[in-house]
Amino acid sequence: MKYPLLIILMLSSHFSEAQKKLQFIDKVYESQIKTVQLFPDLSIEFDDLQENRNNYYAKLIHCNFDWTKSDLHDLDFLEEYNEFTLNEYAISTNIYPAYVHYRFQIPSVKIPGNYLLILYRDGDKSDIILSRRFFVVDNKITLQTENTFVGAGTLSTSNQQLNFVLDYGNIEILNPLESVHVAVRQNQRWDNARMDVKPSFVRDDRKELEYRFFEQDKHFTAGNEFRFVDFRSLNFPGENTGKLDRSVKPFQLTVQHDKARTHQAYGQYSDLNGGYRIENLDYGEAAVSGNYIETLFSLSAPTQINGDVYVIGSFNNWIREDENRMTYNSTKQMYEATLYLKQGLYNYVYSIESPQLSPDYFEGSHYETENIYEVMVYYRPFRPNADLLIGYFVLPVNPR
Repeated sequence: MKYPLLIILMLSSHFSEAQKKLQFIDKVYESQIKTVQLFPDLSIEFDDLQENRNNYYAKLIHCNFDWTKSDLHDLDFLEEYNEFTLNEYAISTNIYPAYVHYRFQIPSVKIPGNYLLILYRDGDKSDIILSRRFFVVDNKITLQTENTFVGAGTLSTSNQQLNFVLDYGNIEILNPLESVHVAVRQNQRWDNARMDVKPSFVRDDRKELEYRFFEQDKHFTAGNEFRFVDFRSLNFPGENTGKLDRSVKPFQLTVQHDKARTHQAYGQYSDLNGGYRIENLDYGEAAVSGNYIETLFSLSAPTQINGDVYVIGSFNNWIREDENRMTYNSTKQMYEATLYLKQGLYNYVYSIESPQLSPDYFEGSHYETENIYEVMVYYRPFRPNADLLIGYFVLPVNPR
């Protein structure tokens, strides 16, 4: 089974020119485009909530390490003309609402690095429906991990810090302090990624870059294990589900009420590190038989905080916008939000935007939390004059 890397946020159906302007982030530009999934084989899938097929096209843009457009031309990184038709699709079967499920295999590229995939309608590149980041690696270097100094008596009981050494002895790198750029992200998140992390020491004689004792802003908040809800089956809803109302269309599902975990002790259990799975355990293939459900989330809070509360996870690319902002119900003393989600298993957390409170105010943060980190190493040679991804490493912390 394939698991999604990320999912794109769904936006309002009314678009201004500013909303349609291309942004070099993971973004959906039209509200009927749902459940965008990028898989490790570099295929992308999504649903279009309408009954008839649209003519969609794809284009690639090569990017620098910081996700700005590079100076390369299309033929520098592609063997063919840079416009591709989405021909693979399927119609949903006997469910409400109807939708068309699309799949597109991203074409091979000639050089490693960061890329932005854009999809647009009827050959009009200004009529964008989504943009999606991905990267291709050609590993030329090696990485050695060192002890991670976290926990009581060291740095913090709520932070995690990575220490590693990059060995570039297999390739010739000129001026590595200027030409090498390192990015680190946690649980495939770009919203809190550490970009252009500088080495603590450069060992020219050994061709090594040492990354130790990151500055305070390079530490990662460890967070907590993710909350989850399982509605892969609508006949027998799974853990953390409440009432399922089938008398309305679309169906409405109430997630069991959540409580703040701020002062709770750390509790270990397995999760998807913020991910999700689109599955239908009742019948058929989830891609075309999965139902869309109005899913109600609620979080107990005796008083309203000074700030905004959001439901976030990889299903909405960790983005905080109106669609996943919660409203405070003073009568129930709860924050509430209804999200339109496809049948599946979802990880999520409640995140805060506040001038006084930390983002994990309702979740707590513990250095024991399991997280997956990725280290991406870019090098800009003289030719091509672009950032190439020459190293990609996955570093699990507290693996189960």
